[in-house]
Amino acid sequence: MGEMRIVGIRVEPPQNQPVLLLREVTGSRYLPIWIGQSEAASIALEQRGVEPPRPLTHDLIGHILQAFDRSLVEVRIVDMREGTFYAEMVFDGDVVVEARPSDAIAVAMRAGAPITAVDEVLDDAGLLIPEEDESAVDDGEASEDEVEAFREFLDQISPEDFLGPEGPQS
Repeated sequence: MGEMRIVGIRVEPPQNQPVLLLREVTGSRYLPIWIGQSEAASIALEQRGVEPPRPLTHDLIGHILQAFDRSLVEVRIVDMREGTFYAEMVFDGDVVVEARPSDAIAVAMRAGAPITAVDEVLDDAGLLIPEEDESAVDDGEASEDEVEAFREFLDQISPEDFLGPEGPQS
């Protein structure tokens, strides 16, 4: 299982659907996940350290976990079917809850929990984006080259590219 980090979120026309880009911490594959507008806003606010005047849903989940003295141990991207990703939230006590990756990642960011993807998902949906500078040091932040490579990648891909060779299933 590969640990992932968030590279960024970008809204792509013409669909105007946000894309969340994850990158392997110890590898070179990227995992693009199309997400909803509200989840993208929640993730972006957390990335920027902006605290809304009232808690968002993902903040509320974090507050509930604290109130019940529970912790989120890990978020796992566990499957991709017909272009849709599936995730699990793993809590202390080995409690596992199915979730949309966007929601699970938004909560993981607030809880400081790692985000991982199973090897099968990375093998099937992970993409290699050529690095401009192979000698660049990874300090946990997205470099300008990495962000530019992400933009170029997004110019050439659409959600339909992840449906597989048969296309949508009826």
